[in-house]
Amino acid sequence: MCEEEVYLKELVCYIHLNPLRAKVIKDLKDLAKYRWCGHSALVGKANADFQDTDYVLKLFGRSLRQSRRAYEKFVSQGVKHGRRPDLVGGGLLRSVGGWAELKELRDMGIRIKGDERLLGSSDFVEQVLKQADEQLEEKYRLQAGAISLRALIEKVSHYYKINPENLKSTGKERLVTEARGVFCYIAVPKLGYKCTEVSKEIAISAVTVSKAVSLGARLPEVDKIQKRVIES
Repeated sequence: MCEEEVYLKELVCYIHLNPLRAKVIKDLKDLAKYRWCGHSALVGKANADFQDTDYVLKLFGRSLRQSRRAYEKFVSQGVKHGRRPDLVGGGLLRSVGGWAELKELRDMGIRIKGDERLLGSSDFVEQVLKQADEQLEEKYRLQAGAISLRALIEKVSHYYKINPENLKSTGKERLVTEARGVFCYIAVPKLGYKCTEVSKEIAISAVTVSKAVSLGARLPEVDKIQKRVIES
């Protein structure tokens, strides 16, 4: 996880220069044609529907032409930096820029937070870890309640005032679709059930369960609905 404002552009550049540093290709011209790297899609030499090129390019400019030109310039300047310990070391080192900076801070009596999974400032790391702890705490609290899938079906159906059997149908009615999304969202990421378990319980495919989870997660009031459902 990366703190966007501070590190994202640097990280995108560094990752896309990996083939060049590894000597898999010889120069930036080859990199633009290299199919196993996202750089080719960012510079418009390849199509990759799965890659969010727009998000990255908007960091470099407003128009497509301007942003691509600025991105290519940024990457070309990044070649000379070689390996970046601040981008590949442990989270604490990355957050401060290396051992020298870390030692200087410690000599000044400053203690900062770091985590190898996170790339960002100490405040960013603290904020993310706190949020993760809160989510885990909620998950374990809900799991401790031992709500069965059948009981959850009843609770969600009661909240939406629909027949429980409707959740086991492939109906496209808005209310049923939303109820199914809430049920799958609570069951999988919140209660820790597997998609295959939910799939067997409501007789829909695991892929459909996964899509329903995503739908439920996008509902504006889903957390409030979850609280009401669990407490009903």
